[in-house]
Amino acid sequence: MTDLTTLEDQIKAEIAAAPDPAALDAVRVAALGKTGSISNLLKTLGAMNPDERREQGPLINGLRDRTAALIAARKAELDEAVLEDRLAAERVDLTLPAPPRRKGSVHPTMQVMDEMVAIFAEMGFSVAEGPDIEDDFHNFTGLNFPPKHPAREMHDTFFFNERPDGERMLLRTHTSPIQVRTMQRTNTPPDAPQFAHGQAPPIRIIGPGRTYRTDSDRTHTPMFHQMEGLVIDRNIHMGHLKWTLDAFCRRFFETDAVVTRFRPHHFPFTEPSAEMDVQCDRSGDSIKIGEGTDWLEILGGGMVHPNILRICGLDPDEWQGFAFGLGVDRLGMLKYGMPDLRDVFGADIRWLRHYGFGPFTAPNPASGLS
Repeated sequence: MTDLTTLEDQIKAEIAAAPDPAALDAVRVAALGKTGSISNLLKTLGAMNPDERREQGPLINGLRDRTAALIAARKAELDEAVLEDRLAAERVDLTLPAPPRRKGSVHPTMQVMDEMVAIFAEMGFSVAEGPDIEDDFHNFTGLNFPPKHPAREMHDTFFFNERPDGERMLLRTHTSPIQVRTMQRTNTPPDAPQFAHGQAPPIRIIGPGRTYRTDSDRTHTPMFHQMEGLVIDRNIHMGHLKWTLDAFCRRFFETDAVVTRFRPHHFPFTEPSAEMDVQCDRSGDSIKIGEGTDWLEILGGGMVHPNILRICGLDPDEWQGFAFGLGVDRLGMLKYGMPDLRDVFGADIRWLRHYGFGPFTAPNPASGLS
């Protein structure tokens, strides 16, 4: 009994004197480890006779339990001291402003669309909208696509299942239905959607939005963005269209050296129709607008077909207009040097970090047209 008391006092002193968790762990191993002093005493119980075991067992086991409890209490004290030392040594001045964290960026397509809207807004255009899910009339018939017209097949349309009335809705293949919805002057109920109400001339609108076609390669994707333009007024001619597009290109590509040309073309919804090319240099890895001797087609347009004016309730002898369509994603590729259109919709954060724009650092078109 005296030996156990002496051993316990010695272990208590060593526990109390342990300056840090490492020293305390050494005391634990010396007392309770496989070859520790208390562990060795426990091993002697097997060689004792029953009477000695009944007497010594509780004493040695009690010493082991008390020692373990003392070590645990001392460890808690030392851990608390270590934490206090770390808190004192690693203090942070919370009065200083935190460093800025970049949480996201403006997608290049949205940035390009904002630039285009800003440029056309300075010319007096307003923004019009229409639904992504269209009917046959607004997507085709109202735009001078008669039934069975071959141009319908060129649009690679996504159709929905046939409705009970036999009509098949579709994902719009271009933003041109916005033109029809803007020009139509029909009697609509007050609770009809905003895009169902027509607008009386003069009209000067742009219609940005998503469009859908079953096509996919380096320069085509099943979903892409277009911006439609429409002007309806008296005495409008192709010269107005050319000036508008020339002014837009100079502003968008940020150079007065842009050279453009019109080539005759055919679109069912315009007559006469033309595609517009810009002069460029393709000699290197990128396309440079405003220099070189090559040509690149960037948009199509023309004078609004008289049939469309009649369909929308306008007299083509009184009202004329022009329309054009721009590929937003394609223009972004040209301006910012993006080689593959599919990457625009790839949701790769590395691509967005490279081509994306900071919300407060994105370029903002300067006011005034050159």
